[in-house]
Amino acid sequence: MSEYERSRTMPAQPEHVFDQAAQVDQLDAWLPRALHVRAEDLPAVTVHEDDSDQDTAALLRPRPEQMRLEWGTRDQGDYAGWLQVAGMGSGASEVTVHLSFFDEEHDPGEERVHQALDASLQRLEQQVRLRENTAAG
Repeated sequence: MSEYERSRTMPAQPEHVFDQAAQVDQLDAWLPRALHVRAEDLPAVTVHEDDSDQDTAALLRPRPEQMRLEWGTRDQGDYAGWLQVAGMGSGASEVTVHLSFFDEEHDPGEERVHQALDASLQRLEQQVRLRENTAAG
């Protein structure tokens, strides 16, 4: 089993960050570019991976009361992850993403995972900033 985790501070209230992260129809805006989520009957979703051109049955569970988003493969236990948003005071939040690969064959490796997590958190921050600027303007 391999586990990876990355965090990023974002200049917004935790509720705003979680609301942006948990919008199922906008997950593609911040997830790794090769992944696309199609909602079915939540928590059921399908994840399409461009690199392999495969669809995978998955679960996505937003937990707004905990400001947490959890996901994983549905039929096989190959992969799971979560995103947690925590308030830091003064209008900032810390977002942590954690990934677990239970099957080593599905683990793309530390460097690729860390690059994907860092890029995803950066895109999420851009989405949050865009939303904050739109709300303020």
